[in-house]
Amino acid sequence: MQLDNVINALRSSLSINLPFKLLPILALVLGIGALVAPRFLNVFVAIFLIAYALVGFGILR
Repeated sequence: MQLDNVINALRSSLSINLPFKLLPILALVLGIGALVAPRFLNVFVAIFLIAYALVGFGILR
């Protein structure tokens, strides 16, 4: 029983709850941008990774 409580606490602390789906929208926009201007792909990937990290750390919601 106590193990279930620990697992549930870990799941809730590791999950990202957003009022809207920020990362899929950002991925879609950057993916379309990569198709339009492929030479800026590394910039788009960097923006996505930074945004993903900020959301993961809870700095950006």
